[in-house]
Amino acid sequence: MYNFVMNKNVLVTGGAGYIGSHTCKELSKSGFVPVVIDNLSTGHKEFVKWGPLFVGDIKNKNDLKKVFSKYNIKLVIHLAAKAYIKESVVNPLKYFDENISGTTNILKQFLESKGDVFIFSSSCSVYGEKSNNTILESAPLVPINPYGFSKLASEKLIEYLKYSEDFNYSILRYFNAAGADRDLEIGNLREDESHVVPLMIKALLKNSPFSINGNDYDTPDGSTIRDYVHVSDLANAHVLALKHNILKKEDIICNLGTGVGVSVLDLIKEMKKIEPGFIYNFRERRPGDPAYLVANPESAKRILNWEPSDSSLSNIINSSLSWYKKIL
Repeated sequence: MYNFVMNKNVLVTGGAGYIGSHTCKELSKSGFVPVVIDNLSTGHKEFVKWGPLFVGDIKNKNDLKKVFSKYNIKLVIHLAAKAYIKESVVNPLKYFDENISGTTNILKQFLESKGDVFIFSSSCSVYGEKSNNTILESAPLVPINPYGFSKLASEKLIEYLKYSEDFNYSILRYFNAAGADRDLEIGNLREDESHVVPLMIKALLKNSPFSINGNDYDTPDGSTIRDYVHVSDLANAHVLALKHNILKKEDIICNLGTGVGVSVLDLIKEMKKIEPGFIYNFRERRPGDPAYLVANPESAKRILNWEPSDSSLSNIINSSLSWYKKIL
């Protein structure tokens, strides 16, 4: 099995992206060497600062063979995926191909290379529509959009492989990633943005109206409620999960969230503290959006000793604002 002292290379798929680059920084701080494989379709070469970059595609078997062999990969953090709910509804074939086939390919090479630990970036979208209660990992898994289904299919493949293969895994179900690195070395830099916090910040900086997708949900103020977790806290959870798998050799499934529900109108109130004249309006609902998704994060806190210490709403908003002021 894996020698914790001798081999510290960790393959990070999608490591040139938003969550991936933050994860690479945390890995480096903990003494690991993040080896990034990314096709740079949405990632950024300049975000790869803490280890080597292999420009390649996880759907290309030769690329995978090369990077696993060159860096003697036994540890994998798999983040590469398409992650836009609206796009998945419009183009489900793309999400089955990119997310399910991509995960299948990386798992095949991981097993051929006799890998030891596989960390999978999953999503709260696997839960689908839920009542207004925090969500436990044991909740029914009934995704309501193709993106969520693609994540669930990948989770199940990992779990089924354990019947016949010798490795350990962590499945980490993210809630809503937001914020930016406190040193402002990296942050959110998506060309096609659909996430509420960066869209609000961009609207603020451009002095333009922000559009809320729907105001008729079954929530107290009619807008959707989410659990916002700082990207650096997410990155830290990956490192803790990796160490747990290495040392405890125990498989885990954990929610990564704060347990605090925040509506879109709550975000508006926070933005108005920064700019009282912040303008917003309403438009139609976005297809595939559930009304309420808030984590019960107790498993991650208990098993990993993880605390989302950077995830206050003010820190998420202000770190995002500082990042966008830097790059826009």
